[in-house]
Amino acid sequence: MAKSKTQYSCTECGGVSNKWVGQCPACERWNTLVESVVETSGNRFSSAQGLVKGAPVMRLADIEAIDVPRFGTGIDEFDRVLGGGLVAGGVVLIGGDPGIGKSTLLLQALANLSKFKRALYVSGEESGAQVALRARRLVIDAENLQLQAEIQLEKILSTLAEEKPDVAVIDSIQTVYSDALSSAPGSVAQVRECAAQLTRVAKQSGITIILVGHVTKEGTLAGPRVLEHIVDTVLYFEGDTHSSFRLVRAFKNRFGAVNELGVFAMTDKGLKGVSNPSALFLSQHDTQVPGSCVMVTQEGTRPLLVEIQALVDASHAPNARRLTVGLEQNRLAMLLAVLHKHAGVAAFDQDVFINAVGGVKITEPAADLPVLLAIQSSMRNKPLPRGLVAFGEVGLAGEIRPAPRGQERLREAAKLGFSIALVPKSNLPKQKIEGLQVIGVERIDQAMNQIREMQ
Repeated sequence: MAKSKTQYSCTECGGVSNKWVGQCPACERWNTLVESVVETSGNRFSSAQGLVKGAPVMRLADIEAIDVPRFGTGIDEFDRVLGGGLVAGGVVLIGGDPGIGKSTLLLQALANLSKFKRALYVSGEESGAQVALRARRLVIDAENLQLQAEIQLEKILSTLAEEKPDVAVIDSIQTVYSDALSSAPGSVAQVRECAAQLTRVAKQSGITIILVGHVTKEGTLAGPRVLEHIVDTVLYFEGDTHSSFRLVRAFKNRFGAVNELGVFAMTDKGLKGVSNPSALFLSQHDTQVPGSCVMVTQEGTRPLLVEIQALVDASHAPNARRLTVGLEQNRLAMLLAVLHKHAGVAAFDQDVFINAVGGVKITEPAADLPVLLAIQSSMRNKPLPRGLVAFGEVGLAGEIRPAPRGQERLREAAKLGFSIALVPKSNLPKQKIEGLQVIGVERIDQAMNQIREMQ
């Protein structure tokens, strides 16, 4: 018997190499090549006539732009992350750690959709009895929900053609395989081919397909990176599996805003949306404590109040430690240098630890000012004034730059009972906000002097 020819495919870009090398020749990423069997060439799309059959070439100005119709899932927080709901013919990819609640959320959403839409749940990891047992445990009305326990792509496509559902969930894409390929399920070739075929069917038939994806130990979606490029929406589950709270964030959305955040609480009846997520990210202190500062961050269209905690302690090692949880670690080193250069506060012999309460990840630079205020409070061992909230980006020259949507942030802070806001001068409101004293600063030394006067 002839020996099967093998090749090495990159899990990031899909590039191919005849032999294993440490660095991918195409995208130059390290340790991303995996061995796979070379598939025989063939016209896999011989029966396909393209996504749009015989579409004529038209001028862009002559095409009428219409809003994409959406339909809700019955779960407000899930609809928020999706940009208002699901879109006919859209493909959604959702990933997260094992046991974080992906299948639970989708089963709840399909049960709601099955009341007015044709919904199909394709389970490749659990039997029908296991899914039915989970539905009973969650006490959800899934009487009209259709279920198929199948992992062969051709049978799944046949079911989609026969049943013609409005929404279909594939749980998960790593378990699905095609007979046209000889590689094992979950391999780069299988995942790429199955996702491409399902996406083509979704665009041709108008079926909304939701794919569940596994994640690697680094927290990224398993399989080739092209999987994220061919779908319309990419969602990630965040949060600690030991906590009862779950965060769902949109990293890509062709039909809505990215970085939108949905907050859920895991209960014995499944995932429930949290209407006031700011309460999750604020610690309940009886008295003011040093090293704590509340900031207003913008997650998509929603302003959230998050508590930033700092602990500064004398270092007993030659190199002081810099550790962050929920924020960018390299940015902390830059902020400490700005604090020393422009505010005269030195921390080169101090260990600095920064934490964003609640497991939320903050990527925007508006957290710079709250981080420095929390560090200054911890170093002096004096708490910040009660009811203080802050936001603003700090530059290398010591200037404090404005943050987008400053008015919305201030209104959210006032609504939750905060009385003092330290913000960039450019973010000062044109009209006074009732119950909120807004102080504008232009430089980091001004902000530090202002805090010392209030302390």
